[in-house]
Amino acid sequence: MASSKVLKKIKYTMRFIPDKAYIQIYYFAHFKKLCNLENPKTYNEKLNWLKLHDKNPLYTQIVDKYEAKEYVSNIIGDEYIIPTLGVWEHFEDIDFEALPNQFVLKCTHDSEGLVIVKDKSKLDKEMAKQKIEASLKQNFYYIGREWPYKDVKPRIIAEQYMEDHVDCELRDYKFFCFDGEPKAMFIASDRVSGHVKFDYFDLEFKHLDIKQKYEHADKPLRKPVTFDKMIELSKILSEDFPHVRVDFYEVDGKLYFGELTFYHFSGFMPFEPKRWDIIFGNWIKLPHNHKK
Repeated sequence: MASSKVLKKIKYTMRFIPDKAYIQIYYFAHFKKLCNLENPKTYNEKLNWLKLHDKNPLYTQIVDKYEAKEYVSNIIGDEYIIPTLGVWEHFEDIDFEALPNQFVLKCTHDSEGLVIVKDKSKLDKEMAKQKIEASLKQNFYYIGREWPYKDVKPRIIAEQYMEDHVDCELRDYKFFCFDGEPKAMFIASDRVSGHVKFDYFDLEFKHLDIKQKYEHADKPLRKPVTFDKMIELSKILSEDFPHVRVDFYEVDGKLYFGELTFYHFSGFMPFEPKRWDIIFGNWIKLPHNHKK
């Protein structure tokens, strides 16, 4: 099977294909059928319908990893925001001397340009430069046709390095929200090992029999101490959108905002069992004027 990097290059070479045709090609590749964009029923179908029809200009600010911090801070307060140490347009502008020994570099416009620095003295700057600059040259919109990314200004930000000493890893807690109502969530764990695990839960923290791409964790995961606060804040942050995934981190018992994601797996990831695609799809209420 081709690597994710190769697949990304293939997708980028197809950037001249119109959005609707591109969506159908990649939907068929994953589901072995065309996406029902006239009368969508499943979660993945509705995500792709929203890509084509829900063009709220606010989304572009929200998916920008730098601008999103101000947006979220204005709503829930800056105590939930991971501190930004700097923002630059070019790698050579980064003042590494001014940065602390530990930090994270990431690009504002995609999910690939990520460099985690645990010891600045051991940083391979040339490797970091190649990774960041390759990311800066690409427009993430063309990978999954997630239109909000199309006009995000490519920049580099440095953030405070975060490490949770309770779980000895930084886990992601991701809540699926629909018109301000979280319905389910999952925990992404084991990222450092290279064998990522996804475990889905309801809002009572009951484990759900859902699999998407990744296996479940080898042992039960603890309920985060800020779980109830995550639910509370996810309601606030999602109330203006038909669907958004609200992501958090918990670091030594303190809650931090991660990001807002409008198209989980870009709408191209099957559920196991398949019934969950219908269940999640029923939770999305499309605008009344959409095609029947």
